Amino acid sequence: MYELKEDVKNYIIDQLTDNVGLDQHISDLHHYLLNEDYFIIGYYRAEQWLKKDSIFNAIDKIKEYEESNFGEVTTDLSSSESVANMLAYILGEEILFNNDTYNLFTRFHNEYLDEDKKNLLIDSLKGE
Repeated sequence: MYELKEDVKNYIIDQLTDNVGLDQHISDLHHYLLNEDYFIIGYYRAEQWLKKDSIFNAIDKIKEYEESNFGEVTTDLSSSESVANMLAYILGEEILFNNDTYNLFTRFHNEYLDEDKKNLLIDSLKGE
């Protein structure tokens, strides 16, 4: 799943470069980066992306995540587009929550993502 995670990390970097989440609470950054727009649009593109690893691994990861967090699976697992976008959401959460710079910024409540913090976060993501 390494290649898929790298794709999501690069998407996050692109989103940050485009100022997505700028001037918003840092603790809400994951939402702005991966929940307000689609990571992939189109069933064929989604299927091709998922094939970089295993569609079954993606489905298992989504099931585990949703059952753990919501008590049930709500993603339409028959839709490659839904699976790809939910997987990107989950991987994006892992990427951010395992990033030391992001964790440092979220320790301070009500902090906003400004230009300096955005650039530091981008640099730390590129360095991983």
